[in-house]
Amino acid sequence: MSSATTPSATTQHQLWSVDEHLDDILTTVHPLDPIELQLLDAQGCVLVEDVTVPVSLPPFDNSSMDGYAIRVADVAGASEEFPAVLTVIGDVAAGAAGPDGQPTVGPGQAARIMTGAPLPPGAEAVVPVEWTDGGLGAGPVASMTAHSAAPEGASGEVRVHRPAPARAHVRAQGSDVRAGDKALAAGTLLGPPQIALLAAIGRGTVRVRPRPRVVVVSTGSELVQPGEQLADGEIYDSNSFALTAAARDAGAIAYRVGAVADDAETLRSTIEDQLIRADLIVTTGGVSVGAYDVVKEALTSIGDPDEENGLGAGSGVEFRKLAMQPGKPQGFGSVGPDHTPLLALPGNPVSSYVSFELFVRPAVRTLMGLPAESVQRPRVRAELATDKALTSPSGRRQFLRGVYDAEAGRVAPVGGAGSHLVAALAQADALIVVPEDVTSVEPGTEVEVVVLG
Repeated sequence: MSSATTPSATTQHQLWSVDEHLDDILTTVHPLDPIELQLLDAQGCVLVEDVTVPVSLPPFDNSSMDGYAIRVADVAGASEEFPAVLTVIGDVAAGAAGPDGQPTVGPGQAARIMTGAPLPPGAEAVVPVEWTDGGLGAGPVASMTAHSAAPEGASGEVRVHRPAPARAHVRAQGSDVRAGDKALAAGTLLGPPQIALLAAIGRGTVRVRPRPRVVVVSTGSELVQPGEQLADGEIYDSNSFALTAAARDAGAIAYRVGAVADDAETLRSTIEDQLIRADLIVTTGGVSVGAYDVVKEALTSIGDPDEENGLGAGSGVEFRKLAMQPGKPQGFGSVGPDHTPLLALPGNPVSSYVSFELFVRPAVRTLMGLPAESVQRPRVRAELATDKALTSPSGRRQFLRGVYDAEAGRVAPVGGAGSHLVAALAQADALIVVPEDVTSVEPGTEVEVVVLG
């Protein structure tokens, strides 16, 4: 990763656009190196190579029903009034041996067969047990008698009350996938269905990019762990919980660090301790212009290659002002000997979360190795549903919380513009985007929407 240096006066006063800041992040952060993992450990990871099917699925013709394997001619014209009477020559259970170990179905014969069992030699179709008397000599039955309870069911006679065409209730060999087919393409995110397919074709391990390890650090002497008693002037630490949950939702393995007091040396030490388990570090708070904004104090000077500060010579974090609302103050760079990327987010809850969605989530998904078109949240156009015009500051790209109705193609703002309004954030499932050159949006206007859920 390239490393930032101590920002110049020009850089400090430069107003970055949202796109410039994101582009800088995405051109700096690179996918993690591939590793070989056991299937369950690979869940949530991204494949780095195509997977080819070594054996067809199903590997043999098999029954899709519990019933009887028969020859088509033997049940032609069968009905409840005039059933076809067949001699039962044995059982074929799932897991049965190949053709040499199965009964051969000849004219006038049937083999009792279970779901998933291989179609025995001579058989052309399967009739469900519900189309038969189950070998009991009466009317149609609903199920088979267990073999252990009535082993004689595999012999004697069975009456079939309906005809069956060739291949009825037979799952053909290779009807799912054939040997040599591409099962999964490189770049596939492995979820439960993909894990199932890999297991079904016999893969015990797979080569993937690991899920990124994200460490979230919140700062502020006023922050208290939820569940503890608040004193005067204190608030509960919600940002670290929100961002850790958001990192996990993005696909990362996320670790939350308890709130760090407003002390630069303590923060530096905390970050240094976390580097061993971090592919990405996210801080929240302490990036503005206040006297106690310790993230800037602790990390701005890191770019001096001669400074021995414990976070790695040549590393650096640059603090910027972005033309956006909320989330104007941002920081980005790298720390430590491995140049671990670090994103410093504002401390206000809404600013912090919006910043995560716009900048951190794409960084996490880039580390995962997902294609560029998949690293950001989907964006749609929708009609603004509101009683009055929305206002937005000139020169700033505003992101308003909203509730999106996909069926109606409409989005409604929720809560005010304040960056501290957590309750409104909890109701939102979208962000309404107001461009930098727009200061008022009338009801019914088509707007861009970032879909969060």
